[in-house]
Amino acid sequence: MRPAFRRQLLQWYARHARELPWRSRPTPYRVWVSEVMLQQTRVEAVRGHFARFIKRFPSLRALAAAELEAVLQAWSGLGYYRRARMLHAAARQIVQRHNGRFPRERHALLELPGIGPYSAGAILSIAFDQPEPIVDGNVERVFSRLAAIAHDVKSSAGREAIWQLAREHVEKGHAEGHRPSALNQALMELGAMVCLPAAPDCAACPVRDHCAARKAGREREFPVLPARASTKTRRYRFIAARDEAGRVLLVRRQEGDSSSLLPAGLWELPQQEAAEALGAVSRGRLVTRTHSIMNYRLQLSARNATPQGNIEETTSRKWHTAQQAKQAAMSSATRKLLQALGVL
Repeated sequence: MRPAFRRQLLQWYARHARELPWRSRPTPYRVWVSEVMLQQTRVEAVRGHFARFIKRFPSLRALAAAELEAVLQAWSGLGYYRRARMLHAAARQIVQRHNGRFPRERHALLELPGIGPYSAGAILSIAFDQPEPIVDGNVERVFSRLAAIAHDVKSSAGREAIWQLAREHVEKGHAEGHRPSALNQALMELGAMVCLPAAPDCAACPVRDHCAARKAGREREFPVLPARASTKTRRYRFIAARDEAGRVLLVRRQEGDSSSLLPAGLWELPQQEAAEALGAVSRGRLVTRTHSIMNYRLQLSARNATPQGNIEETTSRKWHTAQQAKQAAMSSATRKLLQALGVL
Protein backbone atom coordinates (compact mmCIF):
# COMPACT_ATOMS: atom_id res chain seq x y z
CA MET A 1 0.00 0.00 0.00
CA ARG A 2 1.20 3.51 -0.83
CA PRO A 3 1.89 6.30 1.70
CA ALA A 4 -1.44 7.96 0.83
CA PHE A 5 -3.24 4.87 2.09
CA ARG A 6 -1.69 5.19 5.54
CA ARG A 7 -2.23 8.96 5.72
CA GLN A 8 -5.91 8.62 4.89
CA LEU A 9 -6.35 5.70 7.26
CA LEU A 10 -4.67 7.49 10.17
CA GLN A 11 -6.61 10.72 9.58
CA TRP A 12 -9.83 8.73 9.74
CA TYR A 13 -8.69 6.89 12.88
CA ALA A 14 -7.82 10.15 14.65
CA ARG A 15 -11.41 11.34 14.12
CA HIS A 16 -13.34 8.12 14.62
CA ALA A 17 -11.44 5.90 17.08
CA ARG A 18 -13.70 4.58 19.82
CA GLU A 19 -12.94 5.41 23.43
CA LEU A 20 -12.05 2.02 24.90
CA PRO A 21 -10.81 1.56 28.48
CA TRP A 22 -7.58 -0.19 27.49
CA ARG A 23 -6.65 2.57 25.02
CA SER A 24 -6.54 5.31 27.64
CA ARG A 25 -3.42 3.91 29.28
CA PRO A 26 -1.82 1.29 27.01
CA THR A 27 0.69 -0.28 29.39
CA PRO A 28 2.01 -3.71 28.37
CA TYR A 29 -0.09 -5.38 31.07
CA ARG A 30 -3.34 -3.62 30.09
CA VAL A 31 -2.76 -4.22 26.38
CA TRP A 32 -2.07 -7.89 27.03
CA VAL A 33 -5.13 -8.45 29.21
CA SER A 34 -7.41 -6.65 26.78
CA GLU A 35 -6.12 -8.50 23.73
CA VAL A 36 -6.51 -11.88 25.42
CA MET A 37 -10.06 -10.96 26.45
CA LEU A 38 -10.91 -9.76 22.94
CA GLN A 39 -9.98 -13.06 21.32
CA GLN A 40 -13.25 -14.58 20.09
CA THR A 41 -15.24 -12.08 22.19
CA ARG A 42 -17.10 -8.91 21.20
CA VAL A 43 -15.74 -5.53 22.34
CA GLU A 44 -18.97 -4.61 24.16
CA ALA A 45 -18.82 -7.84 26.15
CA VAL A 46 -15.24 -7.11 27.18
CA ARG A 47 -15.63 -3.51 28.38
CA GLY A 48 -17.10 -4.28 31.79
CA HIS A 49 -15.08 -7.45 32.31
CA PHE A 50 -11.85 -5.60 31.60
CA ALA A 51 -12.60 -2.85 34.12
CA ARG A 52 -13.52 -5.35 36.85
CA PHE A 53 -10.53 -7.58 36.11
CA ILE A 54 -8.06 -4.67 36.24
CA LYS A 55 -9.62 -3.40 39.47
CA ARG A 56 -9.19 -6.82 41.06
CA PHE A 57 -5.72 -7.47 39.57
CA PRO A 58 -4.28 -3.97 38.95
CA SER A 59 -0.80 -5.18 38.01
CA LEU A 60 0.97 -8.16 36.55
CA ARG A 61 2.42 -9.00 39.97
CA ALA A 62 -1.06 -8.91 41.51
CA LEU A 63 -2.28 -11.35 38.86
CA ALA A 64 0.72 -13.63 39.37
CA ALA A 65 0.20 -13.65 43.15
CA ALA A 66 -3.49 -14.57 42.88
CA GLU A 67 -4.86 -18.09 43.14
CA LEU A 68 -6.10 -19.59 39.89
CA GLU A 69 -9.59 -19.96 41.42
CA ALA A 70 -9.79 -16.18 41.86
CA VAL A 71 -8.64 -15.56 38.29
CA LEU A 72 -11.21 -17.96 36.88
CA GLN A 73 -13.93 -16.36 38.99
CA ALA A 74 -13.00 -12.91 37.65
CA TRP A 75 -13.07 -14.36 34.13
CA SER A 76 -16.55 -15.86 34.55
CA GLY A 77 -18.82 -14.96 31.66
CA LEU A 78 -16.10 -14.46 29.07
CA GLY A 79 -15.84 -18.13 28.12
CA TYR A 80 -12.85 -19.96 26.64
CA TYR A 81 -11.38 -20.36 30.13
CA ARG A 82 -8.11 -21.72 28.82
CA ARG A 83 -7.27 -18.08 28.06
CA ALA A 84 -7.54 -17.20 31.76
CA ARG A 85 -5.37 -20.14 32.78
CA MET A 86 -2.69 -19.20 30.24
CA LEU A 87 -2.87 -15.55 31.33
CA HIS A 88 -2.26 -16.57 34.93
CA ALA A 89 0.56 -18.97 34.02
CA ALA A 90 2.25 -16.38 31.83
CA ALA A 91 2.05 -13.74 34.58
CA ARG A 92 3.82 -16.08 36.98
CA GLN A 93 6.45 -16.89 34.36
CA ILE A 94 7.12 -13.18 33.70
CA VAL A 95 7.62 -12.62 37.42
CA GLN A 96 9.91 -15.63 37.76
CA ARG A 97 11.98 -15.25 34.60
CA HIS A 98 11.78 -11.53 33.77
CA ASN A 99 11.53 -9.90 37.21
CA GLY A 100 7.94 -8.89 36.56
CA ARG A 101 8.70 -6.85 33.43
CA PHE A 102 7.33 -7.64 29.99
CA PRO A 103 9.98 -8.76 27.50
CA ARG A 104 10.45 -6.39 24.58
CA GLU A 105 11.69 -9.12 22.23
CA ARG A 106 9.27 -11.09 20.07
CA HIS A 107 11.00 -14.43 20.66
CA ALA A 108 10.81 -13.98 24.44
CA LEU A 109 7.11 -13.13 24.31
CA LEU A 110 6.38 -16.18 22.16
CA GLU A 111 7.90 -18.39 24.85
CA LEU A 112 5.16 -17.36 27.31
CA PRO A 113 2.02 -19.52 27.76
CA GLY A 114 -0.86 -18.41 25.58
CA ILE A 115 1.05 -15.76 23.63
CA GLY A 116 1.15 -16.34 19.88
CA PRO A 117 2.09 -14.13 16.91
CA TYR A 118 -1.01 -11.96 17.26
CA SER A 119 -0.66 -11.26 20.99
CA ALA A 120 3.08 -10.68 20.66
CA GLY A 121 2.49 -8.19 17.84
CA ALA A 122 -0.19 -6.39 19.84
CA ILE A 123 2.02 -5.97 22.92
CA LEU A 124 5.09 -4.91 20.96
CA SER A 125 3.32 -2.47 18.65
CA ILE A 126 0.65 -0.97 20.90
CA ALA A 127 2.54 -0.88 24.22
CA PHE A 128 6.12 -0.47 22.96
CA ASP A 129 5.51 1.17 19.54
CA GLN A 130 7.66 -1.38 17.76
CA PRO A 131 6.95 -1.97 14.03
CA GLU A 132 5.44 -5.42 14.51
CA PRO A 133 2.39 -6.60 12.54
CA ILE A 134 -0.95 -7.67 13.99
CA VAL A 135 -3.44 -9.88 12.20
CA ASP A 136 -6.81 -10.47 13.83
CA GLY A 137 -10.12 -11.18 12.11
CA ASN A 138 -10.65 -7.50 11.33
CA VAL A 139 -7.22 -7.00 9.77
CA GLU A 140 -7.61 -10.26 7.89
CA ARG A 141 -10.87 -9.04 6.36
CA VAL A 142 -9.53 -5.58 5.49
CA PHE A 143 -6.46 -6.84 3.66
CA SER A 144 -8.33 -9.64 1.92
CA ARG A 145 -10.54 -6.97 0.33
CA LEU A 146 -7.86 -4.37 -0.27
CA ALA A 147 -5.75 -6.89 -2.17
CA ALA A 148 -8.63 -9.10 -3.38
CA ILE A 149 -6.83 -12.17 -2.02
CA ALA A 150 -8.22 -15.21 -3.82
CA HIS A 151 -6.91 -17.72 -1.29
CA ASP A 152 -8.92 -19.03 1.64
CA VAL A 153 -7.71 -16.70 4.40
CA LYS A 154 -7.33 -19.63 6.80
CA SER A 155 -5.09 -21.54 4.39
CA SER A 156 -1.28 -21.34 4.52
CA ALA A 157 -1.17 -19.25 1.35
CA GLY A 158 -3.90 -16.91 2.57
CA ARG A 159 -2.34 -16.39 6.00
CA GLU A 160 1.09 -15.80 4.50
CA ALA A 161 -0.24 -13.19 2.07
CA ILE A 162 -2.11 -11.28 4.78
CA TRP A 163 0.75 -11.36 7.30
CA GLN A 164 3.08 -10.06 4.58
CA LEU A 165 0.75 -7.15 3.85
CA ALA A 166 0.41 -6.40 7.57
CA ARG A 167 4.18 -6.41 8.01
CA GLU A 168 4.75 -4.13 5.01
CA HIS A 169 2.06 -1.75 6.29
CA VAL A 170 3.56 -1.26 9.74
CA GLU A 171 7.22 -1.28 8.65
CA LYS A 172 6.72 1.20 5.79
CA GLY A 173 4.46 3.34 7.93
CA HIS A 174 7.06 3.42 10.69
CA ALA A 175 9.71 4.45 8.15
CA GLU A 176 7.37 7.26 7.05
CA GLY A 177 7.20 8.54 10.64
CA HIS A 178 3.91 7.02 11.80
CA ARG A 179 3.49 5.28 15.14
CA PRO A 180 3.08 1.49 14.90
CA SER A 181 0.48 1.66 17.66
CA ALA A 182 -1.78 3.88 15.56
CA LEU A 183 -1.05 2.04 12.31
CA ASN A 184 -2.19 -1.31 13.69
CA GLN A 185 -5.12 -0.07 15.73
CA ALA A 186 -6.41 1.97 12.78
CA LEU A 187 -6.57 -1.20 10.67
CA MET A 188 -8.40 -3.10 13.40
CA GLU A 189 -10.81 -0.22 13.92
CA LEU A 190 -11.54 -0.01 10.19
CA GLY A 191 -12.47 -3.69 10.15
CA ALA A 192 -14.58 -3.38 13.28
CA MET A 193 -16.48 -0.24 12.29
CA VAL A 194 -16.55 0.00 8.48
CA CYS A 195 -15.19 -3.05 6.64
CA LEU A 196 -17.83 -5.29 8.18
CA PRO A 197 -18.18 -9.01 7.40
CA ALA A 198 -21.53 -9.16 5.62
CA ALA A 199 -22.17 -5.52 4.74
CA PRO A 200 -19.02 -3.41 4.25
CA ASP A 201 -19.82 0.31 4.38
CA CYS A 202 -17.68 1.27 1.41
CA ALA A 203 -19.17 4.78 1.23
CA ALA A 204 -17.74 5.54 4.68
CA CYS A 205 -14.37 3.87 4.04
CA PRO A 206 -11.44 6.34 4.04
CA VAL A 207 -9.30 4.05 1.86
CA ARG A 208 -11.93 2.82 -0.60
CA ASP A 209 -9.93 4.15 -3.57
CA HIS A 210 -7.15 1.68 -2.66
CA CYS A 211 -9.45 -1.35 -2.49
CA ALA A 212 -9.11 -3.88 -5.31
CA ALA A 213 -12.29 -5.73 -4.30
CA ARG A 214 -14.37 -2.55 -4.45
CA LYS A 215 -12.93 -1.52 -7.80
CA ALA A 216 -14.04 -4.90 -9.18
CA GLY A 217 -17.45 -4.59 -7.52
CA ARG A 218 -16.75 -7.78 -5.56
CA GLU A 219 -16.25 -6.55 -1.99
CA ARG A 220 -18.89 -8.95 -0.63
CA GLU A 221 -17.02 -11.91 -2.10
CA PHE A 222 -14.08 -11.39 0.26
CA PRO A 223 -12.64 -12.72 2.46
CA VAL A 224 -12.66 -16.22 1.04
CA LEU A 225 -13.48 -18.47 4.00
CA PRO A 226 -13.40 -22.22 4.56
CA ALA A 227 -16.68 -24.09 4.71
CA ARG A 228 -18.30 -23.76 8.12
CA ALA A 229 -18.44 -26.85 10.26
CA SER A 230 -21.95 -28.18 10.74
CA THR A 231 -23.61 -27.48 14.08
CA LYS A 232 -23.77 -30.46 16.43
CA THR A 233 -26.09 -30.93 19.38
CA ARG A 234 -25.19 -32.21 22.84
CA ARG A 235 -27.69 -32.77 25.67
CA TYR A 236 -26.89 -32.61 29.38
CA ARG A 237 -29.20 -33.18 32.36
CA PHE A 238 -28.33 -31.73 35.75
CA ILE A 239 -29.61 -31.81 39.31
CA ALA A 240 -29.55 -28.89 41.74
CA ALA A 241 -29.45 -30.57 45.14
CA ARG A 242 -30.48 -28.16 47.94
CA ASP A 243 -29.90 -28.85 51.62
CA GLU A 244 -32.07 -27.67 54.52
CA ALA A 245 -30.16 -24.39 54.68
CA GLY A 246 -30.87 -23.71 51.02
CA ARG A 247 -27.30 -24.31 49.89
CA VAL A 248 -26.74 -25.83 46.45
CA LEU A 249 -24.28 -28.63 45.71
CA LEU A 250 -21.69 -27.80 43.04
CA VAL A 251 -18.99 -30.07 41.67
CA ARG A 252 -15.76 -29.45 39.82
CA ARG A 253 -14.25 -31.76 37.23
CA GLN A 254 -10.46 -32.06 37.01
CA GLU A 255 -8.47 -30.41 34.24
CA GLY A 256 -8.42 -32.63 31.18
CA ASP A 257 -11.78 -34.22 31.95
CA SER A 258 -13.51 -34.30 28.56
CA SER A 259 -16.75 -35.92 29.71
CA SER A 260 -18.55 -32.64 29.04
CA LEU A 261 -18.14 -29.69 26.69
CA LEU A 262 -18.56 -27.36 29.66
CA PRO A 263 -15.11 -26.19 30.79
CA ALA A 264 -13.39 -28.44 33.32
CA GLY A 265 -11.95 -26.91 36.46
CA LEU A 266 -15.01 -24.70 37.11
CA TRP A 267 -17.91 -25.21 39.49
CA GLU A 268 -21.02 -26.72 37.89
CA LEU A 269 -24.14 -28.63 38.79
CA PRO A 270 -23.69 -32.40 39.02
CA GLN A 271 -25.09 -34.32 36.09
CA GLN A 272 -28.25 -36.25 36.89
CA GLU A 273 -26.69 -39.73 37.10
CA ALA A 274 -23.94 -38.56 39.42
CA ALA A 275 -26.36 -36.62 41.62
CA GLU A 276 -28.71 -39.58 41.95
CA ALA A 277 -25.77 -41.82 42.85
CA LEU A 278 -25.05 -39.43 45.74
CA GLY A 279 -28.63 -39.81 46.95
CA ALA A 280 -30.35 -36.73 45.50
CA VAL A 281 -34.01 -37.13 44.50
CA SER A 282 -35.24 -34.70 41.84
CA ARG A 283 -38.39 -32.70 42.36
CA GLY A 284 -40.18 -29.72 40.87
CA ARG A 285 -40.31 -28.40 37.35
CA LEU A 286 -37.74 -29.05 34.67
CA VAL A 287 -35.96 -25.96 33.35
CA THR A 288 -34.18 -25.91 30.02
CA ARG A 289 -31.66 -23.58 28.47
CA THR A 290 -29.53 -23.61 25.32
CA HIS A 291 -25.90 -22.58 25.09
CA SER A 292 -23.45 -22.46 22.18
CA ILE A 293 -19.78 -23.46 22.34
CA MET A 294 -17.91 -23.28 19.03
CA ASN A 295 -19.95 -25.36 16.56
CA TYR A 296 -21.88 -27.15 19.31
CA ARG A 297 -25.36 -26.28 20.50
CA LEU A 298 -25.85 -27.49 24.05
CA GLN A 299 -29.33 -28.35 25.28
CA LEU A 300 -29.23 -28.13 29.05
CA SER A 301 -31.94 -29.21 31.47
CA ALA A 302 -32.05 -29.23 35.27
CA ARG A 303 -34.33 -29.90 38.24
CA ASN A 304 -34.09 -29.01 41.87
CA ALA A 305 -33.52 -32.00 44.14
CA THR A 306 -33.59 -33.01 47.79
CA PRO A 307 -30.58 -34.93 49.16
CA GLN A 308 -31.41 -38.17 50.94
CA GLY A 309 -28.92 -38.32 53.78
CA ASN A 310 -25.65 -36.48 54.21
CA ILE A 311 -23.58 -35.60 51.15
CA GLU A 312 -20.07 -34.88 52.38
CA GLU A 313 -17.87 -32.18 50.89
CA THR A 314 -14.58 -32.93 49.11
CA THR A 315 -12.14 -30.74 47.21
CA SER A 316 -14.26 -31.25 44.08
CA ARG A 317 -17.72 -31.23 45.70
CA LYS A 318 -18.94 -28.40 47.92
CA TRP A 319 -22.13 -26.85 49.24
CA HIS A 320 -22.57 -23.19 48.25
CA THR A 321 -24.82 -20.49 49.62
CA ALA A 322 -26.43 -18.27 46.99
CA GLN A 323 -23.77 -15.62 47.64
CA GLN A 324 -20.94 -18.12 47.40
CA ALA A 325 -22.39 -19.53 44.16
CA LYS A 326 -22.69 -16.01 42.76
CA GLN A 327 -18.97 -15.43 43.41
CA ALA A 328 -17.77 -18.88 42.33
CA ALA A 329 -15.79 -19.53 39.16
CA MET A 330 -18.36 -21.05 36.81
CA SER A 331 -19.29 -20.95 33.16
CA SER A 332 -22.10 -18.76 31.87
CA ALA A 333 -24.03 -21.94 30.98
CA THR A 334 -24.07 -23.05 34.64
CA ARG A 335 -25.00 -19.54 35.72
CA LYS A 336 -27.96 -19.59 33.30
CA LEU A 337 -29.27 -22.80 34.87
CA LEU A 338 -28.83 -21.57 38.45
CA GLN A 339 -30.71 -18.38 37.60
CA ALA A 340 -33.51 -20.35 35.94
CA LEU A 341 -33.77 -22.60 39.01
CA GLY A 342 -33.97 -19.59 41.34
CA VAL A 343 -30.67 -20.34 43.06
CA LEU A 344 -29.10 -17.03 41.99
